[in-house]
Amino acid sequence: MAGTGGVPTIFPTILYDDAKAAIRVLTEALGFTEEAVYEGDDGSVLHAELSCGNGRVMLGSRGRGGVFAEAMAGGGPAGVYVVVDEVDAHHARAVEHGVEILMPPADQDYGSRDYMARDAEGNVWSFGTYAPGSSG
Repeated sequence: MAGTGGVPTIFPTILYDDAKAAIRVLTEALGFTEEAVYEGDDGSVLHAELSCGNGRVMLGSRGRGGVFAEAMAGGGPAGVYVVVDEVDAHHARAVEHGVEILMPPADQDYGSRDYMARDAEGNVWSFGTYAPGSSG
């Protein structure tokens, strides 16, 4: 695999019935930064990119047509893990914004501190200190 200079090489991609609402929750409640949002003439989200740390997630509106939308038509919720430094503060922000918490912050046997939340469309977001592939 070619080197990427620290740029992630995997980008979770999720389709939402209400992509604009998902963007609001991900940015306001879960600390993501809006990097790009492209809308169609009908107001649907054709493509959006949100970042957290050096990772990104891509998302868009469900039902727009095209090969990806057709392939994902029967897709269920996704699960995404995001590395954060301050798990308890991150969790408190999510709770403050009314995000459904599936598991409160907890220390794991493998050394991480994690919590788990579900967005309004059923996707499961885990946030914790475990960083796969890191040296520390």
